Amino acid sequence: MVKEVKTTCPYCGVGCGVIATVEGDGTVAVKGDPEHPANFGRLCSKGSALAETIGLDGRVLFPEVLGQRTGWDVALDLVARKFSDAIAEHGPDSVAFYVSGQLLTEDYYVANKLMKGFIGSANIDTNSRLCMSSSVAGHRRAFGADTVPGVYEDLELADVVILTGSNLAWCHPVLYQRIAAAKTARPAMRIVVIDPRRTMTCDIADLHLAIRPDGDVALFMGLLGHLAVSPTIDRDYIDAHTQGFPEAFAKASALSFTEIMERTGLPAMQLRKFFRLFETNEKVVTCYSQGVNQSSSGTDKVNAIINCHLATGRIGRLGMGPFSLTGQPNAMGGREVGGLANMLAAHMAIENPEDRDRVQRFWASPTMAEKAGLKAVDMFKAVADGRIKALWIMATNPVVSMPDADAVEAAIKACPFVVVSDILRDTDTARHAHVLLPSLGWGEKDGTVTNSERRISRQRGFLAFPGEARADWWQMAEVGRRMGFSGFDYASPAEIFAEHAVLSAFENSGSRDFDIGAYAHIDDAGYRTLAPFQWPQPAATGSCVTRFFAEGGFYTPDRKARFIPIEASSADRTSENYPLTLNTGRIRDHWHTMTRTGKSPRLSSHIAEPFAEIHPRDAMDLGIRGAGLVELESPHGKVIVRALVTERQALGSVFVPMHWNDQFAAKARVDALVAPVTDPHSGQPASKNVAIALRPFEAAFYGFAVSAAKPMVPDAEYWALAKADGGWRIELGFKSPVEDWTVWCRNTFNLSAGLEPIGYADRQSGDLRLAFFQDGRLLAAVFLSNQPVAVARNWALDQLKADHSDLRKRFGIVAGRPGADQPDPGATVCSCFSVGVNSIVSAIRTGCHSVDAVGKQTNAGTNCGSCRAEIKGIIDGCLAAAAE
Repeated sequence: MVKEVKTTCPYCGVGCGVIATVEGDGTVAVKGDPEHPANFGRLCSKGSALAETIGLDGRVLFPEVLGQRTGWDVALDLVARKFSDAIAEHGPDSVAFYVSGQLLTEDYYVANKLMKGFIGSANIDTNSRLCMSSSVAGHRRAFGADTVPGVYEDLELADVVILTGSNLAWCHPVLYQRIAAAKTARPAMRIVVIDPRRTMTCDIADLHLAIRPDGDVALFMGLLGHLAVSPTIDRDYIDAHTQGFPEAFAKASALSFTEIMERTGLPAMQLRKFFRLFETNEKVVTCYSQGVNQSSSGTDKVNAIINCHLATGRIGRLGMGPFSLTGQPNAMGGREVGGLANMLAAHMAIENPEDRDRVQRFWASPTMAEKAGLKAVDMFKAVADGRIKALWIMATNPVVSMPDADAVEAAIKACPFVVVSDILRDTDTARHAHVLLPSLGWGEKDGTVTNSERRISRQRGFLAFPGEARADWWQMAEVGRRMGFSGFDYASPAEIFAEHAVLSAFENSGSRDFDIGAYAHIDDAGYRTLAPFQWPQPAATGSCVTRFFAEGGFYTPDRKARFIPIEASSADRTSENYPLTLNTGRIRDHWHTMTRTGKSPRLSSHIAEPFAEIHPRDAMDLGIRGAGLVELESPHGKVIVRALVTERQALGSVFVPMHWNDQFAAKARVDALVAPVTDPHSGQPASKNVAIALRPFEAAFYGFAVSAAKPMVPDAEYWALAKADGGWRIELGFKSPVEDWTVWCRNTFNLSAGLEPIGYADRQSGDLRLAFFQDGRLLAAVFLSNQPVAVARNWALDQLKADHSDLRKRFGIVAGRPGADQPDPGATVCSCFSVGVNSIVSAIRTGCHSVDAVGKQTNAGTNCGSCRAEIKGIIDGCLAAAAE
């Protein structure tokens, strides 16, 4: 019997609708939901590969205490007792929860209620602190509430879309495709990309501003100063709906044009063109994401952007407004229930006594946190210095994702009592758990998430609970009951959602933006069929306003917005010892710390190892070769990654992705380099502007290997492991030669002692190749050289699935390249259809000179579209080379 379930993607904040189809044999297929208003059927490469990530390999299937299996009663009793003991001896602030935008709203609600309303501390923070808390702080300063004014449709209706601090093509691919389609339909539409790197998003840009790190404040202050003396200024809107414009304008006008050029690194002509675009086009949307938020001046950047929209009255109307793009599937849902340490549920303020009293009365709770709790960075400092005695980490991996990650790991390791709720047993964080609790994953858990446009959608389970895994809300409710608290007897997530809805409307009457009182009486049946909707949805209203603030109505005491006067501070953190600037971020096909996407062979086929993007002149000055290995160092740590020398990177800057962890690489947790420097208003870490030193990693030998079985952790200074179709691939770097490579291979690939390889060695070049076979199958092959290994990697991986009964063909393996009858597809460009660069180049040579033409011949770029910018770059490169 075939079962079809509508659910929501668990990756970025776009919140795409997904249809999961479960066949009678249990196999699962996924596709985009054409009726979901976030994506209308589109999915990115990660969403398209969801069915490849739901296997049970590596799952936690039962509770563990100190690494030993136990029952739920034993584990939960221990958690309740340890937390109660810490509170009794050291007070409620001696315990903490660190939660995640991967949680569903119902999980988040119970965690917030337990910590703030019953334990009586606000020491609950979330990894969303690392991605969008500056947006929250900026919204609250300007609007009086954490309100996103616009909707996705505005991105398609705008005449100018500004993308600042956002590699939309890779980080929010479905929104990128919506904008690209709108631009194709209306060629006069203009796209501005503000980013130090020339990312794939620049493919659709009419103007790329390669701004200096943290130059955004000066840029938008300059824009405000320009707008304020232009006809574009909306005096009527300013007078009727805002306060503080003279002060903000005075600060902006004090910054000279020369200073703006110096702080932004942008030439006068580009600045004037940008200012003019904003001035002469009424329909402007400014989208911002991690490049704005992850900064020590992130909140000021947000308010500098909002100031420009308030000054022109371009907010809350069709095709206009500032737009925060969240990074996680439920960062918004967490904000709605007060998941941050400095917030209360239902967008109420923890610093407001009336709000605290209101929530306490609603919950009938014995106590209420009276002040903001510790934000993420400060929370782990408190763990390190012993103030936090008991810590519960849920659905996140801070040993990889937090700044100063090595210090965070040391703090967790030293904490007297650590609980981890997760779906995987062996993460960098879970290895330090005293109690490890098995949670439900995507496809199993049931609840709601809220996307970047305030749209609440259902995640529905369609798989059986594996082993003894249970929902996160259930785990916390059980601990609350065992600590002696009432109010946690929930039978289903529908009950939690209904309580959340009732609280949103409790004593509200329009005084708060978040109101979903229309769903206060929802039951299990209504919850099962709940369709996506945008808030606000007050009770007893037939329709709702999906945009905010076109006619004012802000959530400050006088209902007027606040212009925020801003200082343009210096942003250069480099020094003689650390002369380069590190920027961290995401890549197209991986997600956070790879605990999910690392399971998918095709998601690792595009980029299979950690890398550093380096400008060619920096590489030349430092003696770094393309495809060589490099070591990056800051005062906080070191990493070793592959060098990618490219003019897409700005001179003096280096980009390294955030995803790799200790299960997939030897030393690539890039957040170990990031200082625990935070924005003073939001507490968000500055992950985009880190001073580092860079040098070649002098490897005596480089290697590449393929293996049918997962290798053991290799004895090598550098290694990067990736799952592949039919086996595994691994990149290698050695400081010195290995005494016996055959023995090394047997140990690494767990091969029997009697298994002899066939091989090839070239003493002059230093090349060595070894391949191990059994019963016509390739078990493992390793390719070694004193230079970066030139091997047709995808072809080598294909040999793991091929029949090698013919002994003569086995020698083709050690050659490291296919024969004439086996064309090499080259490095993967399109993950959806496994189309390599050589196949695309071949299509171009036959006359396919557009992305659509290449897609028609090869299928590349015809599914999710995430690779279309890369395909266009290949086409442009081939045509330019042919013209020379």
